Amino acid sequence: MLALLLLPLFALLSLVIPATRGADHQVTVGGIGILKYNPEFVNADPGDTVTFVFKQKNHTVTQSSLASPCVQAADGFDSGFVPVPDDQTSNFTVAQFTVSDTNPVWVYCRQANHCQQGMVFAINPGDKFDTFKSTATGNVSASSASVITVTATVTFNGATQTTTYATTTGGAATTASAPSSTASHVVTVGANGALAFSPDNLTAKIGDTVTFSFSSKNHTVTQSSFANPCTPLGESSANGLVGFDSGFMPVAADASDLPEFTITVNDTAPIWVYCKQTNPGSHCKQGMVLAINAPATGNTFDAFLANAKGIASAVSSTTAAASGTQAIASSTATRANPTSNAAVRSSSTASFVVAAIAVILGSSL
Repeated sequence: MLALLLLPLFALLSLVIPATRGADHQVTVGGIGILKYNPEFVNADPGDTVTFVFKQKNHTVTQSSLASPCVQAADGFDSGFVPVPDDQTSNFTVAQFTVSDTNPVWVYCRQANHCQQGMVFAINPGDKFDTFKSTATGNVSASSASVITVTATVTFNGATQTTTYATTTGGAATTASAPSSTASHVVTVGANGALAFSPDNLTAKIGDTVTFSFSSKNHTVTQSSFANPCTPLGESSANGLVGFDSGFMPVAADASDLPEFTITVNDTAPIWVYCKQTNPGSHCKQGMVLAINAPATGNTFDAFLANAKGIASAVSSTTAAASGTQAIASSTATRANPTSNAAVRSSSTASFVVAAIAVILGSSL
């Protein structure tokens, strides 16, 4: 039977961090008016962890099977019910599952008829997820959620960690396909001490990489949204989505080894980015924002910049591309005193029992 480990966040953070860790795949459970896991499935390697973040209402993470999606598997893991009030906006309970092999793992919420309404999840489902979901709902067919997955790899002090986030398309029509390009774009963060990304508005094709090079001071590359330019996507999304975040990257004036954060474009929706530094004032509200594949009309880069600066209106950009992006980010960075962000905070999961769920109380991812 799979083990269940309970511990507070401070105990998690006190565990020894190994030099190399697997990927951590973040999954949002529920939310106000949301009966789903987001994303609905992940592909993971042995040693990876899957972190379930319990949002509003009362859900479970319960193991089932392909044949019986809404029935707990014999000796299968179960988080138990995790009630979250509607007015809670932080310090969400999380559950972590450590992947032991590449076999499929089937999951559902055993609250009332949530499973029958499609609240199911899978790890390494292959081509069987639609079958799994349709069996749960009783439909002939079902389609998986259209979400963006962003994977960020950060290296600091000789240690490497990869974190996968569920993120959003920003409401624009998207198309995911095989890479059609391998161009590399470089964006300088804080060049010559300026509060700016340079360039701050660029067009990238599917398969392109965008590397952010931190050149001065202490900045971040944080995903936001067009409507809320200066708020992390995870805090503003009504769907409980989580955006990528490089974390703070302090750079000494005489530094020669500059931190980098790289994303790979593999979708066709705009990506909105800002620096979340607020000391001594908000960098975002001073215009430190960036867009990848912003539309040429409507939600343009200029309109995004105006939103960030609190300007009532702005002239639409004529240089932004109309296509959009999904980002799979693989980044490397050397940084001192990294801040407590998701990429760093999830780093001690290797100490958990293999193939076990660990419910970590009081964690806010």
